[in-house]
Amino acid sequence: MEGQAVNIGEKIKYLRLANKLTQEELADRCELSKGFISQVERNITSPSIATLMDILSSLGTDLTRFFQEDPDERIVFSRTDYATKCDADRGNHICWLVPNAQKNAMEPILLTLEPGGSSSPDKPHEGEEFGYILEGSVQIHLGQRIIRARKGDSFIIHPREPHVVVNNSKRRARVLWISTPPSF
Repeated sequence: MEGQAVNIGEKIKYLRLANKLTQEELADRCELSKGFISQVERNITSPSIATLMDILSSLGTDLTRFFQEDPDERIVFSRTDYATKCDADRGNHICWLVPNAQKNAMEPILLTLEPGGSSSPDKPHEGEEFGYILEGSVQIHLGQRIIRARKGDSFIIHPREPHVVVNNSKRRARVLWISTPPSF
């Protein structure tokens, strides 16, 4: 965050979610209203230093750590950082674009499907999945539905049903796929 002001509301929201707290639960711990926490998180209002200290204490941190920059935080990753897995039986190749992304709120992968290939079937889960077709065309099998997507198309699904991505074409397909929360 060098040269930038700290976004207090965004950072408090991140810490609250990391602690698996609702706004109401955080407000109760700090003896504040849910509405006040909501306004702080949206940067509509700013807490006093004393109130900020109470909020941070409830989130397991303090002013020093809250405003400290993380010098070890990596922003950019190169090909040498990627982890990959090939599944010859399914005709796919998965490339995890961010190391240890499962600790983040989202997990981006690059999915390559050979002709006739498919992703591993995925069970219903919380969250969302987003995909952008970089090359070729695919079918998204979502429960009983089959949705087609081709190069340049994007999709977003709420995976409440079993789902799989299939390449029924004669050419390779590549999909930038992001799952939140991480599920790959």
